Amino acid sequence: MRAALSQQTLAFKERDFFRERFTADEIQALAGSRPVSDLFSARSPSVAKLGLDPSAMSEEQMLEWMVREPRLVRRPFLVVDGRLVVQPKPGEIEALTD
Repeated sequence: MRAALSQQTLAFKERDFFRERFTADEIQALAGSRPVSDLFSARSPSVAKLGLDPSAMSEEQMLEWMVREPRLVRRPFLVVDGRLVVQPKPGEIEALTD
């Protein structure tokens, strides 16, 4: 993703959220009007390792787990002009910058 962003000559800020973890408030702000579950990585190997069942989890539980375990945050994601784009598809980055 870094290469795609660099090719667009965009200024961007990266965050290593394994080192600088998200707070619950930050995740909720990122999600905006979307459900927090849109940012929860239900297919992460960490889900099985932790014995989680995403289909049985509330939004609040997902939020708590994402704060506790950063691997459960779906990535990569971008925030472009205040709009959250989770796991952009090829070509979507270019379309966002037009």
